[in-house]
Amino acid sequence: MTLIVGADAAATVLTGAGFAQSFVAWTRFALAAVILAPFAGLLRSDLQHFTNWRLYLRAGLIVGGILSILTALRTEPMANVFAGFFVGPVVSYFLSALLLGERITPLRTSLLLVSFTGVLLVVRPGFGMTTGMGFAVLAGCFHGSYLVATRWLAGSFRPRFLLFSQLAIGAVILSPFAFTPIPAISPPFFGLILISALGSAGGNLLLVLVNRTTPAGVVAPLIYSQLLAAMLIGWAVFEQWPDALSLTGLLVIMIAGVSSVWFAGRGR
Repeated sequence: MTLIVGADAAATVLTGAGFAQSFVAWTRFALAAVILAPFAGLLRSDLQHFTNWRLYLRAGLIVGGILSILTALRTEPMANVFAGFFVGPVVSYFLSALLLGERITPLRTSLLLVSFTGVLLVVRPGFGMTTGMGFAVLAGCFHGSYLVATRWLAGSFRPRFLLFSQLAIGAVILSPFAFTPIPAISPPFFGLILISALGSAGGNLLLVLVNRTTPAGVVAPLIYSQLLAAMLIGWAVFEQWPDALSLTGLLVIMIAGVSSVWFAGRGR
């Protein structure tokens, strides 16, 4: 999760320098796919899997999530964006119960709903909610659905193939929108592109691995660790710090999220 936050910070610097969100997202998918390909253990038999519609659905969800969060990060503080993004665990928790038949409990449901109140404190729907925060919430909905899709497919495909397919399909989906006029790519910008691509790919590979053995409803709350990383990176890189109400919401989200993880590990 921390790798993904770092990747988004690098992407934010790039979009702030004039690179389009679609180009930054495309480089994240395409470059990571090229780098991973020699290590993905691809087999001739894997080619037939690219006709499986489920892989395209999953890739489309993560493409939508990345484009949405990059759009949000153009105008909103990083910590606030990740707070809005944390509707994802709520979406994942209930979708995994509805679609995958995973167990839900009254205690964990209550804690997730408490964390959702923290999201509302930051997002403030109807009370000054901005377009950027709307995209942050949309990113969370995409990502929560992506987590469920990952759990759905994790037992059917090898982790490295599942990640590679996501990257390759995502690059193809974004290709028609990627090549708008872009600034010159100097060595520092290329370094940021590498950080954006490899941080995202590394984080998602670890996510695929953990989803092979852990229910999506348990994995999803672990993304609350991104809040601390987002606050620290936002402060260190962008000199951003949440206001008092947003900070209260962030603390509510983290406390409820950590509690949910603790109880989930004990079958409660």
